[in-house]
Amino acid sequence: RMTKKILLDICKQQKLYWTPYLNDTLYLHYKGFDRLENLEEYTGLKCLWLQCNGLRKIENLEAQTELRSLYLQLNLIEKIENLEPLQKLDSLNISNNYIRTIENLSCLKVLQTLQIAHNKLRTVEDIQHLQECPSISVLDLSHNNLSDPSIVAVLETMPNLHVLNLMGNEVIKKIANYRKTLIVRLKQLTYLDDRPVFPKDRACAEAWAVGGLEAEKAEREKWETRERKRIQDSIDALAAIRQRAEEKRRQKCMEGVATDTLEDLPGQEAATDQAMLPERDECAEIEQFKLETLEKLSLDELPDLEDVVVSEFPPEEEIFVQKQDYHPKIEIISEVTNDSNSALEENNKSMLENSVEVPTAIFSSVCQNRKEHEKEHLRPLLKSFFTQPDNSERHLEIKDKKVVPLKPLIQEVITEPKDDLLLSPVCPQPDDPSSWEEDGKL
Repeated sequence: RMTKKILLDICKQQKLYWTPYLNDTLYLHYKGFDRLENLEEYTGLKCLWLQCNGLRKIENLEAQTELRSLYLQLNLIEKIENLEPLQKLDSLNISNNYIRTIENLSCLKVLQTLQIAHNKLRTVEDIQHLQECPSISVLDLSHNNLSDPSIVAVLETMPNLHVLNLMGNEVIKKIANYRKTLIVRLKQLTYLDDRPVFPKDRACAEAWAVGGLEAEKAEREKWETRERKRIQDSIDALAAIRQRAEEKRRQKCMEGVATDTLEDLPGQEAATDQAMLPERDECAEIEQFKLETLEKLSLDELPDLEDVVVSEFPPEEEIFVQKQDYHPKIEIISEVTNDSNSALEENNKSMLENSVEVPTAIFSSVCQNRKEHEKEHLRPLLKSFFTQPDNSERHLEIKDKKVVPLKPLIQEVITEPKDDLLLSPVCPQPDDPSSWEEDGKL
């Protein structure tokens, strides 16, 4: 039963207002109700869903004066009745019921949509009441038992009928030239069954009604010619727009080139060169295109590193001069005395002069067959680092100086003073302890 408690529980479940009159929509479908009742408090309803229940009668809707849409499809209703209070009803769906005749709808002055498919309508008398419903514009009579072609006369009296569906009825087979006939006789029709009625369809149908198939064919050719012309005009207009844009762009380019060229040319040669500007522009574009294509190289044009000989490489100065501007120079000062600094500097200079041969060892990774030969060159150079200086003092000083750009070769130098004492490589340690105290004071 449709009790007040059940209606309130439905509102809570569907998150509607608990106060009945505040709701404008109420969903009561698929609930198994067999009777309409207890809707007096729901006075603000504009849409009421009651499909898929067991309702047998339309009743108890006096309080729903604001109702616009009423859905009663898929019930057990046998008669249309008790709709007088619903003066604002716009859409009524009573499909899939057991209605045998259309009645009691003339009271609904603003009714526009009537869906009464899948019912028990059979004769013209069953739909005769539609003549009293001039406001209906959408009518669905599909899948009934209508078989009398005279129903077209009833439908013809409906002045606002725009959408009509008669699919699933026997009358479709009994009306000669069914679609053309209904289009001609129903002047306001814009949608018939499952297809719209276009102006071309109406014009061809009216031509057929006047002159038969020949007139229809001629009218159809006129419409097709008109349609092709319209499409061609659209294409031509688009092409004209593109052409004007291209000419405008080309004119701007020509004006810019002419301005730049006339500033550089003498007064007498300006006219002649201005006439040759288009040709120059084309030549410049061609040359630029050639240059762009020449700059692109493929992988096949690159040389193979295995085929390159060491002698083909540029000098070491050209290779490293861009990457390295300077190299740290390591000078070794004697640990014994400071008197032999000049001799040590000369020795270091000679060592740096001989160190020019180092890059050949660097490039030996490129050419494997010269690797052993370069090692023989480096051996005398490495032996020169192990000479025993006469002085015992040892100090390392690193200076930044622009030298021949090559990779540094740092070799640990081991010196053996005469007194067989290994001194600290960081700073000298005097024998006199008093000097330590002086340093501490400082």
